[in-house]
Amino acid sequence: MDYEIWLDFKNTMLSFFKDIGPLVIYALLTFIIGVFIIKIIRRLLKRILVKSQIELSLRTFIESLSAFILWGLLFVIVGSILGIKATSFLAIFGAAGIAIGLALQGSLSNFAGGVLILVFKPFKVGDLIKVKSNLGYVIKIDILYTRIRTFDGRIITMPNGNLANSDVDNRSMNNLRRVDLDLKFAFEIKTEAIRPIILEAMKKHPLIEKQPEPDVWLEELGESEIRVTARSWVKSEYYWPTYWEQLEAVKTALDEQGIETPIPRRIVYQGGNYTSKT
Repeated sequence: MDYEIWLDFKNTMLSFFKDIGPLVIYALLTFIIGVFIIKIIRRLLKRILVKSQIELSLRTFIESLSAFILWGLLFVIVGSILGIKATSFLAIFGAAGIAIGLALQGSLSNFAGGVLILVFKPFKVGDLIKVKSNLGYVIKIDILYTRIRTFDGRIITMPNGNLANSDVDNRSMNNLRRVDLDLKFAFEIKTEAIRPIILEAMKKHPLIEKQPEPDVWLEELGESEIRVTARSWVKSEYYWPTYWEQLEAVKTALDEQGIETPIPRRIVYQGGNYTSKT
């Protein structure tokens, strides 16, 4: 009895592998070959995109989207070899699409945001942008996410959906940027006395633009000091080095002239008299 059951099971399995085995092997070979072909197509596509000098942000988006399409097509072909009809694939993809759409609403929003970013181009790879409190250079724009590298070497990944709906401060879009130095002085210091000192120090910098010319203006009267703003213009890519070097140059020039930073003071009244305290 046991022998007959085993023999029947054996014949059933042999029949199954005889009918299905070649299809499985064929599908497996197709999958392996397909993976190899996908790699070749992606390499060729990458070369074509590089030669065509398409913008880097659009290039990375096309590469990511093409990989998604190619892998989807490969799975459809493998499924067809195994006997899954195209209508079944459509039904499966339709049901899966609804389920995935409900489960991944945020991802679909990110995809739409990525398309909007590539179409309207509020920024591109290589731009210096600030989104909320994140400041850094854009290093990659994918289908769903954008990555920036901060000045301290951190990589921040931000969803494209959030980026498309946020205020993006693109600090590389204009060719020139203004360098603002906020300086504080005691009330006794005359603006006309410090203006030529600051201007001379600023104009010595080799990277600042001749037009618009640097300027120095009284910005605000504080509680215990006056606040002066010194402005100059520089190409966007040189902003930060110029800012730091200008600040140091102005500080050195003021020190050489014996002009110090203000010391907070308070006036205390005592029976009609007052004394000044630092």
